[in-house]
Amino acid sequence: MGFRFDYHTPLVISEIGCNHMGDFQIAKELIKLSKDCGADYAKFQKRNARELLTDDQYNAPHPTPYNSYGNTYGAHREFLELTCEQHADLKAYADSIGIGYATSVWDMTSAHEIIGLKPDFIKVPSACNNHYAMLQLLRDGYTGDIHISSGMTTLNEIEEIVAFFEETGQAKSRLVLYNCTSGYPVPFKDICLLEINRLYDLYGDRVKEIGFSGHHLGIAADVAAYTLGARWIERHFTKDRTWKGTDHAASLEVAGLHKLVRDLHSIYDALAYKAKEILDIEAEQRNKLKYRKAQTA
Repeated sequence: MGFRFDYHTPLVISEIGCNHMGDFQIAKELIKLSKDCGADYAKFQKRNARELLTDDQYNAPHPTPYNSYGNTYGAHREFLELTCEQHADLKAYADSIGIGYATSVWDMTSAHEIIGLKPDFIKVPSACNNHYAMLQLLRDGYTGDIHISSGMTTLNEIEEIVAFFEETGQAKSRLVLYNCTSGYPVPFKDICLLEINRLYDLYGDRVKEIGFSGHHLGIAADVAAYTLGARWIERHFTKDRTWKGTDHAASLEVAGLHKLVRDLHSIYDALAYKAKEILDIEAEQRNKLKYRKAQTA
């Protein structure tokens, strides 16, 4: 599989998720910081814990108690949730400062709520990409793009997702498929960047675009993912990686997100053929340094 040469400006999603820790003002601050870093979108998550979790899941303790905001996993999830009205305010704030707003949805109630806000796109996380009632709601009841992560998903399951959108002729125009490994954080050996090539082989002419959602450390893998053809780069973002919560450790802080955006745009500029055989910047060096056969008397 060759590299993808139809590059456009990288699109960077700052995945705030639940890193606001249930605090609306922190959520707004993280939007502003995402904008300051040059991200194109600030993205959140929306869940209805009572709908998403079984009673046993809801009442179970959090698997890592020191990261929990409640006595049970369900109470923890509800503590971190912002209301639909707050999400509307966050979207209005993002619009006012010139950054896109987006959200991942995990259940039917959340999907209905976020559809009502009419964002440019709605994300389906890896954990819910087999929730076909929700996928049908997004496909048939929403007009924006649909971004879907492929973590913890088999190749057959990915094929079923794409085919589902092809049933109504919408995969090519609306579906963005992300290479992703579900883990927090993911070691480099498990990022598996060459899966981007596989997605292009299988779906490059069947979906709108290919993206990359990373949960690793550093920013080198994101630059490589863009070079391999990922048009969208999504990274978790926080103000402080030591804050309480499970996602902070796999998130970029302000300096990291700023450098990621800078490096991706620099690589976009670099991914080009020479405009002519000897560039202007080379001409002076050629005149000064290029080997010339010595003249004989």
